[in-house]
Amino acid sequence: MRTRHKPEQVIIKLRQAEAELAQGTTVGQVCQQLGISETTFNRWRLQYAGMKADEPKRLKELEIENAQLKKLVAELSLDKQMLQDLVKKKWGARASAVWRCVTCKRSSGCRSGGPAASSGRLDQLKEKNLGGRKRRRS
Repeated sequence: MRTRHKPEQVIIKLRQAEAELAQGTTVGQVCQQLGISETTFNRWRLQYAGMKADEPKRLKELEIENAQLKKLVAELSLDKQMLQDLVKKKWGARASAVWRCVTCKRSSGCRSGGPAASSGRLDQLKEKNLGGRKRRRS
């Protein structure tokens, strides 16, 4: 009959097995005493070697959290791609406009020290909102 062992039970059985093996018992005999196959014993050793009794529970929690974070990243990546596609459809070539310096309107090689924080379209909107007058810098 196949039974599922909880991680805490596995660690306890592995400790018992290590104690038996230290006394000179063979792996086959230890597995018979524990009621598991040698394959299961070796898999447990690889998975739970050196763990304390409370660590498997934390490991499981971290695996669940990791899965949730991976799902979230996948959803956000999909949202980002959809928005990029939408922008490309709506604005066409303008979607890939070059960012220009606010001060000198250069796209590269700016020496004014101003931030390259806006595109030409944003500058037009600023002028429109200011009623055609230039913004004073103080």
